[in-house]
Amino acid sequence: MEFRHLRYFVAVGREQSFTRAAETLHVAQPALSKQIQQLEDELGMALIERGSRPVRLTEPGRLIFEQAIQILERIDDLRETGRRLRLAERNRFRVGFVASTLYGRLPEIIRGYRLKRPDVDLTLLELLTLEQIAALKEGRIDVGFGRIEIEDPAIARVLLRNERLIVAVPLGWDSGLRGPLRLRDLADSPLIVYPKGARPNNADRILALFRDHGVRPPVIHEVRELQTALGLVAAGVGVCVVPASVERLRRDGVAYRPLDEEKALIPVIMSYRKDDPSPEIGLILDCVHEDYEREGIVFGV
Repeated sequence: MEFRHLRYFVAVGREQSFTRAAETLHVAQPALSKQIQQLEDELGMALIERGSRPVRLTEPGRLIFEQAIQILERIDDLRETGRRLRLAERNRFRVGFVASTLYGRLPEIIRGYRLKRPDVDLTLLELLTLEQIAALKEGRIDVGFGRIEIEDPAIARVLLRNERLIVAVPLGWDSGLRGPLRLRDLADSPLIVYPKGARPNNADRILALFRDHGVRPPVIHEVRELQTALGLVAAGVGVCVVPASVERLRRDGVAYRPLDEEKALIPVIMSYRKDDPSPEIGLILDCVHEDYEREGIVFGV
């Protein structure tokens, strides 16, 4: 049994005429009669009283007619639901981000995207870089802005920029030095790193940087969030190495010092699914280019 059989049968029952039903369906009358006969053969019963004018349904035919109407209405509802879901999916764009990118250019990039796509329902989700990779593969986000280089065959990555690292220190903190700091200048200070959670993450990068320079902090405090780390800095608990853009976040009790180390860099990486055909991926990348050009930031460096 096919939906076509039910649709043809319902048309005959409503029109009470094979001729009018054929005209409504835009099919030849012999083809319509053949479809009705196929339905009757499959059900093993007569649905229409032969020779009646106007066409009358048999008693079983009336029961099948009512059920066929309900089935076709449900099919129409399913088609409409599918159409709405496809439309909603086309008009929804989900962005994952790590917290520190909010102090960089991400807000301006998102603002530029909204201007270009005012009809898109844009959702922003704070996720660690490793969490973004899982969310991309599961379809929970469409693009991610992170800080860690994670290789995955299903994910494409674009290096947007390498950002300088600086040191957040307690206000009034005195290392006996003026000007930029070196990592060895922090050797006697407790170190605060973030986030605490899924690895690899930013904490791993900072700790590796210290190891590469032969510096071992006396104490390491690992916290969940950047804001918590800065709160501990303000309380005089220790120092924290952060992206330079975090300096835009003015917090009482915290001062920022340049870090004079050649490899004291942290990337901003945009990730997306390799098989994603969405034009929104290219559009948001265009927004990155436009924002960087306005700010004099060299893309990919």
